[in-house]
Parts: sequence; structure tokens; C-alpha cells
Amino acid sequence: MTTGTSALAGQAASASMLIDVGKLVLAYHTDVPDPKVAAQRVAFGTSGHRGSAFDRSFNEWHVLAITQAICHYRKAHGIAGPLFLGIDTHALSQPACASALEVLAANGVVVMLAMNDEYTPTPAVSHAILEYNRGRVQPNDKHSTGLADGIVVTPSHNPPRDGGFKYNPPHGGPAGQVITGWIEAEANRLLEARLEGVKRIAHAKALQATTTHRHDFMSAYVADLGNVIDMDVIREARVRMGVDPLGGAGVHYWSAIAERYGLDLIVISEIVDPTFAFMPLDWDGKIRMDPSSPYAMQRLVNIKARFDIAFACDTDHDRHGIVTPSAGLLAPDHYLAAAIDYLFQHRPGWDKQAAVGKTVVSSRLIDRLTARLGRQLVEMPVGFKWFAAGLQSGALGFCGEESAGATFLRRDGSVWTTDKDGIAAALLSAEITARTGRDPGQRYAALADEFGNPVARRVEAAATVQQKKQLAALTPQQITSTELAGEKVESVLSQAPGNGEAIGGVKVNTANGWFAARPSGTEDIYKIYAESFLGAEHLQRLLQEAQTIVDAAISSGASA
Repeated sequence: MTTGTSALAGQAASASMLIDVGKLVLAYHTDVPDPKVAAQRVAFGTSGHRGSAFDRSFNEWHVLAITQAICHYRKAHGIAGPLFLGIDTHALSQPACASALEVLAANGVVVMLAMNDEYTPTPAVSHAILEYNRGRVQPNDKHSTGLADGIVVTPSHNPPRDGGFKYNPPHGGPAGQVITGWIEAEANRLLEARLEGVKRIAHAKALQATTTHRHDFMSAYVADLGNVIDMDVIREARVRMGVDPLGGAGVHYWSAIAERYGLDLIVISEIVDPTFAFMPLDWDGKIRMDPSSPYAMQRLVNIKARFDIAFACDTDHDRHGIVTPSAGLLAPDHYLAAAIDYLFQHRPGWDKQAAVGKTVVSSRLIDRLTARLGRQLVEMPVGFKWFAAGLQSGALGFCGEESAGATFLRRDGSVWTTDKDGIAAALLSAEITARTGRDPGQRYAALADEFGNPVARRVEAAATVQQKKQLAALTPQQITSTELAGEKVESVLSQAPGNGEAIGGVKVNTANGWFAARPSGTEDIYKIYAESFLGAEHLQRLLQEAQTIVDAAISSGASA
């Protein structure tokens, strides 16, 4: 496999590259998936089912089947509270939300929709579930008893042609593999039965059902945000902030936050356009609302001098991108390290035993920093679902992943969200700047001086379904190399140290570097991550040898 950057990266999309929203929505309603075709079945990846109506991988049948499967799951597990339902700004999100509501209402599920059909960030849904289950929120329905859960209709930062659907059980975070496996199997059974057994009523009746209610996600989330971020110190320091919502679900949240807390925060654009024509093309020539991408973040980087700190979030606002005057766009791992270093020294209300959670493909600098802080490191597979229980209990103070997703506890040490929160993570950068007088880029530079300055890179390339399966199934025994980039191989992992779960690939460690290879859980691509503490040349050797090692292992697995 090879990868490369498109010559179109960073450029504006031509008219011919933009999706035809009408045709996409028509395909959603009219095209029928064939469950005999693997790519057209329900498949939960890292977080939810994703696909495109143009490929018959995300159509109305999928949403109807998944929603009915969730209703069956709720009934089987006694989940009788309200279901909080939120959407992002992708073109397929509104029709998918309508389809889901028709099934939920027909099944008698109490549904909480956003006031005024407002877009709803993933963290606002997680927050709502947790607040209800803590007894702080009550829907206007005397028949609703028991624990709440939620659905977020979003494909995250995926291209505009995609749709996505994810389920958050009562712990408020992404559903784990046992739950998603059950829902996936049940949904595919319903697809194979041509939706026999799916209950559904007309959309107008679903909206008027006695079980359908409105919830002010935005006011509840914004009002509580001051319990997570020290808004007073930001306001008093007069930190000049700029935010680009990237046309995503939090587009109207930012002005509400600025108004409530009296912040000097400018929203760069509140444009919502399902074609996302305003986005520069990403590394592969596609539109992708990824706040960790230097191409997607060009607009904000170009005006960074206007602000003390600037930031952006992806389409469902569960990921963050931080832009500083000193360093420009921070690499995700760099900001995670700066955030960890700050939080564990400025949150006296946190339990002294609260640990640091990170994914196996996050920087080893975080390991060294965590040791200096005297905290336990909990290293998990990729996917935020692995952190939900630890966040809910307070055992994990901060959790972050290499793809710019993070959340952390309230200032008093209690749970805030159990899903990624791009809004809180972004505003933390302003708190860091205000309280310490140095932006996160400057604070990371000091950490690099203390622990070494690693260089890292993630290589991506197209991969078939079969190639992804072979990569996910790799075992340490298939990696026969004893040396990597001139250093002795110290360990080969296929399970995460934090919980012993499969990482869906392998990680190879040496004294001064490592690489990990795994298939994407959200797109048909293959990823190799690598990090070196010995410089760019050593990093390139790591990547090249990793490519050779993994390709050989996959080939041997395919021929076995």
C-alpha cells in the first residue's frame, strides 16, 4: 500500500466536487440496501454505523432497522427512560432523524428532541443523558421512568456525502462492542426480513405523539459549562478567542457561551451548508471537517495573529483543533499533553488517584509526563467507548485520543461527559492561556524540552474490506522482525495494556520509537502511526519498515 497527498489538498472544491443534496436525500429514501452485499449491511465501526446513500451503505432501511434494534435492546435490558436524540449538519442527518423518530414513537419510546430543531453536538447529548440519570432533569412525561440513553445522528468529520448513526447507552458514552454487536446483528436480521417486525408511524404523528418532547440541550449544556471550565479567569484575563465551528452542530452554541460568560470570543462563521463548500479539500482531495487537519484548518490558521487562542470543532463537535500564535495548529498529541499537564496541577477538586486515559496510538511523551505527575496511565484501544466507565466513576480524570478527541471531569471531580467534548477541550486552551500566561503551544514546547521532542506521523491509504479484516486480525506471532529502524524490538502488542482488549491491529515498540497499524473504524482506509524520539530521519525509517512488516504479515495471513 502507498499513500500520498493530493495536488488538490488545501484548495477550494470545484462545483463538480460538491454533493447534490437533492439526489443524496432521494437515494436515502428510494434505494434499498442488499443485505447479501457486505458493504450494504449494518456495520458498527469505532463509533456507530456510517456510510453513504449513494453507496447504499446508509439508507432509510438501515436507520429503520437500527432504530428498531435499539428499541429491542432497550426492552431486553429494561431501559425505560427517555431517549435523547440529536443531529449534526450533514445532509443525511435530518432525514435519518425523521426516520428514527417514526420508529421510536411507534414503539412508545419517550424521545427528547432539541428545541427549535436545533443541531445538537455529541457532548450535549452525553451531558443530557448523564444529567437525567443523576436526577437533575425530568421530561414532561409521567410515564417515563428508568434510565435514559441517546442516539446521535452523525458521521463525525466524514465527507458531506456520508451519514452516521450512533447509540449511547445509559452511561452516556459510545456503546461498547457487546452492545453494538447485538444491535448490529438484530438490525441485519431485520434487513434480511425486509423490515418485517419494524414498527413505524407517519412522521407528523410521531412529532405529535404524547411520548415526543422537546429538550433545551443548548441552554442546559451552556449553563453547566462553567462547572468544567474556569470562565472567570478567562473573562478577567480578557483572552481574545476565535472559533470556527466548521459548519457543525455547535454553530449556535458559541455565541450563547460568549454571551452567558462575558467572553471575548468571535465566531468566524455561522454558515451551515450541507455541501460544506466553504471547506478546503483535505489531504486526499475530499472535503472532510477534521479540525486536526492543516488543510481543513487553513481559514483559522491564516488569521491566528488576531487572537490569543483560536480553535475549531468537527461536525458533531466532539473533536477539537487548537491554533496558537506561537505554534499555529497544534498536533493533537501536543495539545493532549499540554492539557494533561495543566489539568492535573490545577484541579484541586479531583481525586488524587484519578488516572490519565489515552489510546495506544497516542504519544509516548504522555507516558513520561504522567509518570512525572505521579498518576496512573491507562492505555486503551482506539475508540472513546473504552473510557466511558472510568469517566463516569471519576477513576479517569482526563481521557484523550490521538485523533483530537478528549473530555475530562468537572472542576469538583465529578463526571461531565463520557463522550468526547470538543467544546470543553477548546475552551480549556483559553483557560490555560489565561491562568498561566502561556498558550498551549508554548507549554508543549516546555514539555518537549523536559521529556524529549518526538516527531510523529500517521500514514493513511485506501484499503479493501478484506485487507482491513486481515490487519485487524494480526497477532504478535505474525510480526517476526526482531529489529525496527536500527533498534531492538522490545514488545509487540495486539492487546491494550489498560484493559487487555484487542487493539484491532498491532503495536511494535522500541526504546526510542514505535509504530502501530490498524484499519480505520469509520472509513475504508488503513492507518500506520509512528513516533520517534530520534528525529525525522528515524521516523521515516520507522514508517518504511512498518509498511514492509505489516504488508508481509497481511500477505502471509491471506495465503494461510
